[in-house]
Amino acid sequence: MDEENSGDGLERIAKVMARAGVCSRRDAEKLIAEGRVAIAGKKVTAPGTKVAPDAVITVDGKLIPMADATRLWRYHKPAGLVTSHRDPEGRPTVFASLPRGLPRVVSVGRLDINSEGLLLLTNDGELARRLELPAQGWVRRYRVRLFGQVTQEDLDRLSEGRTVDGVRYGAVTAELERAKGPYAWATVSLKEGKNREVKRLMENLGLKVARLIRVSFGPFHLGQLAESAVDEIAGKVWREQLGVARPKRTRE
Repeated sequence: MDEENSGDGLERIAKVMARAGVCSRRDAEKLIAEGRVAIAGKKVTAPGTKVAPDAVITVDGKLIPMADATRLWRYHKPAGLVTSHRDPEGRPTVFASLPRGLPRVVSVGRLDINSEGLLLLTNDGELARRLELPAQGWVRRYRVRLFGQVTQEDLDRLSEGRTVDGVRYGAVTAELERAKGPYAWATVSLKEGKNREVKRLMENLGLKVARLIRVSFGPFHLGQLAESAVDEIAGKVWREQLGVARPKRTRE
């Protein structure tokens, strides 16, 4: 049994909110701590509070939607977009640029504003959290255009992990594809995916990243998906990859 679920079918409220696509579980816990969440009109401040599937939950007085069937999409993020629903600096965001017709979605991890390529999207914040966890063991693979003189021997130095500015990065596999003059292309594979990890590691080698394209996340690949395009991954496919059974719908 899931340690967060009770035998009577109750679940932690933050998990219910995440599954309904309101936000990530972490953000749900922040909303609860701020006193912005209520159950049947009564304010909740404990993230560990458990609720029934049909509980009336509101955020800032607005009723959250019932959870639809979980869905997962591939999105080809172009450079120049922030992976956020709102940006305090007013920069264009991924979620404001998505095609019309998609339900409210959250991203599985992030790509920074200058990075491009595969970004997974889902309407289930709980699934997003599960896919992001390093324990999942999924490899993130990138194609990187580098500026600076580099050899395969240089890139092999990343295979044992490195500490950069006090941050410890795990083993990274980097393969030089081709080099011409001051520019080179390499394929970089890693499991952790820490903030700006590839750029910081390359800078530590004396290189600058001119372009960063994520081409795969675990078993899911960018393939020939056009820039800014969205493509839904069949439920059977991603459930098999995760080893989970088809869930019951909570709303028809």
